[in-house]
Amino acid sequence: MQSPVLRLLMRRLGISLIVLIGVSMLIFSIARVIPGDPARIALGPNATTEQVANLRAEMHLDDSLVVQYGHFVADVARGDLGMSLYTNRPVTLDIAQFLPATLELVLFAGVIMVACGLPLGILAARHKGRWQDNLVRLFTLLTVSAPSFVWAVILMLLFAFYLPLFPIAGRISDIYEIERVTGFLTIDTLLSGNLLAFGNALSHLVLPACALALSGIGQAARLTRANMVETYDRPYIEMAQAYGFFPSRIARMYAFKPSLIPSLTIIGLDFAAMLGNAFLVEAVFAWPGLSRYGVAVILRKDLNAIMGTVLVIALTFLIVNIIVDLLIAFLNPRIRHSTRASL
Repeated sequence: MQSPVLRLLMRRLGISLIVLIGVSMLIFSIARVIPGDPARIALGPNATTEQVANLRAEMHLDDSLVVQYGHFVADVARGDLGMSLYTNRPVTLDIAQFLPATLELVLFAGVIMVACGLPLGILAARHKGRWQDNLVRLFTLLTVSAPSFVWAVILMLLFAFYLPLFPIAGRISDIYEIERVTGFLTIDTLLSGNLLAFGNALSHLVLPACALALSGIGQAARLTRANMVETYDRPYIEMAQAYGFFPSRIARMYAFKPSLIPSLTIIGLDFAAMLGNAFLVEAVFAWPGLSRYGVAVILRKDLNAIMGTVLVIALTFLIVNIIVDLLIAFLNPRIRHSTRASL
């Protein structure tokens, strides 16, 4: 008999496949009804009518929408996302170049979000109604109210212009030449043994990651506080307090873990949403990531690149959701130890 967690994984994989197909059909249709001729935009105003017609035939733009989607599915099945009209390179190469930069930024921002948001929520819940709680609630209100690009500009002004502590553009200074192995510069610099380059890459990462993480920090802190305040009213918490357990132990072992389960879903969604929201932060800090690349290809109606970018972001979003579901199943003993035949 399959375990409940394995059944959950199989079910989520099946649902994710259906969602991914639906997303591909939706974006494929929307991309082709946007005004403008992709062939004309790619070749420019000086191209002849014959050249435009040849490119349209090569891209199957004169066929029906169903036939075009069939060609797209056949190409994807072979691992071919087509050529980008924006970079004149295969879309797979563009994604391989730009995706690691965005993933590194989002992962670092996610670590900051969890490392700061959860402790702030615990602090506010432990000191409910006191000055610590009020200070955390004020901070979370400010971070949630302003979008990421606003924080990007504020952090740039504070810590790059008035206090020149961090660089403001790119992923690493030009003086360092690092062999790209994983595409994550913080990892590649360590693999090369160049600690100065690692520090430089990390300093370039701090401001954009903090700007991207601030709204998530506020969201995580607010949810953790609300869930822990509700958990503190449970009878087993009162019993632990009556036995004289230390407040820190009660918060860490008896209040935080049950409160983490409902918060984890929202934190996972916020983390996945960073992939799509990163383009403004990448634009402010000139970060060469996939989100910035996606905006550029949308403006040029680069159909192949649009489809490739959206599918990769959607796939990453679905993978994060599956991981969150598995973490919840691990934390929730009712799922982990369930003996029912179906979820």
